[in-house]
Amino acid sequence: MAKENQFVEQIADIDGDFPQWYTDVVLKTKLVDYGPVKGTMVIRPYGYAIWENIQQILNARFKENGVENAYFPLLIPMSYFAKEAEHVEGFAPEVAIVTIGGGEELAEPLAIRPTSETIIGNMMSKWVQSYRDLPLKVNQWCNVMRWEKTTRPFLRTSEFLWHEGHSAFVTAEEAEGFTLSMLELYKNFMENCLAIPVLTGRKTEKERFAGAVATYTMEAMMHDGKSLQSGTSHYFGQNFAKAFNIEYQGTEGNLQTAYTMSFGVSTRLIGAIIMTHGDERGLVLPPVVAPIQCVIVPIAARKGGVIERCEELKAELEAAGIRVTLDATDNSPGWKFNEWEMKGVPVRIELGPRDIEGGKMLCARRDTLEKTELPLENAAEGIKELLASVQKGLLEKARKHRDERIVYADDIDGILAGVENGKFVKAGWCGERACEDLVKEKTSATARVYAEGESREFCACCGKKAAHVIVYARAY
Repeated sequence: MAKENQFVEQIADIDGDFPQWYTDVVLKTKLVDYGPVKGTMVIRPYGYAIWENIQQILNARFKENGVENAYFPLLIPMSYFAKEAEHVEGFAPEVAIVTIGGGEELAEPLAIRPTSETIIGNMMSKWVQSYRDLPLKVNQWCNVMRWEKTTRPFLRTSEFLWHEGHSAFVTAEEAEGFTLSMLELYKNFMENCLAIPVLTGRKTEKERFAGAVATYTMEAMMHDGKSLQSGTSHYFGQNFAKAFNIEYQGTEGNLQTAYTMSFGVSTRLIGAIIMTHGDERGLVLPPVVAPIQCVIVPIAARKGGVIERCEELKAELEAAGIRVTLDATDNSPGWKFNEWEMKGVPVRIELGPRDIEGGKMLCARRDTLEKTELPLENAAEGIKELLASVQKGLLEKARKHRDERIVYADDIDGILAGVENGKFVKAGWCGERACEDLVKEKTSATARVYAEGESREFCACCGKKAAHVIVYARAY
């Protein structure tokens, strides 16, 4: 497709060089900038506004499920990690450690939190004394640090923002049930708020979270056919509870060990939005989380009454709860059209003297670039309907894109051919770790999630009877 304007010319071709396209988009739309420390990012106001909208929606949903917000320290004694050996082994290469404070060497090194199971487990051991203290459901919105070797804004950075929920229960059934209910909450949020369809289910033992009994994931397909792990929910059983003595007096007075779980999503979700919905013009943002849902662009703004009517329209839309801005700068309308398209604003309103005289407004939707006339009377109602249509259209388009790229394979060559062509590949697996490792070695694809309820006759790797069906994909 020919580049039509100077804005698009500044963005790499989405199909020719997707990684560069991504970098160009996140920088030129002012979502982020690079931090002074290698691997860090500065989230700019436009990018942070997306995170605030994500946070607001999820926060309300967590609270509906009895989860309360708290905050835990950034620095964690290294001795806490030693209590859960598998957890330490899993995170060891990524942990940043503080050894000097106030100019003096510390008696005990402190880890900058890569995650908070250890410190929250320690605090739960103090707070949980009786079965009456359970269930205990807490969450924190915070930053974490993982010393990543290869970084990319939003997708993988040394420091990022997330939430991490942690809960303790009397029974395994309660803990497992809440683990799955949070996974379902995430799926609903991804599809209905971010317009991103996801495959959900359990990860293999190799891919599970260090210290967990089971890890459940949601995997989203990006524009290039790679998978993005967009959120996880972990069932810990009693692993962390035993390590941190989360014990309580049961109904009969006997000492019992709690069952725990955790769940979390991060600013990686912004990367998922960009790579799922973006196009050759730049961002395409789902209306539910877009910082600006609608932009008003005056036409022939110098003519009497145009700006005034645009301001009235803006006030009307704001009163109806629509996030709207009026671009009254002296740039040309064409310049504004291109800029706001690149920034992914879902709906653009063009309003000039003829429109005002005819009682109409010309509306362009970002997802399809289609234009339609809507009446100025009851404008908010028309814009809300258009925003809902954009939201629905984005989900349908993303689901179609994903479903058309799910294929089956009966051998490693088939898996390789699939992932080379940007596909999610479903294949039989005997359940042996050696076969899972061999698939990764030969194809650079990993087991993303079990395809529950499906069956294949043979393992695509060794030819033995298949015990499971796995979704393989290359991933970010």
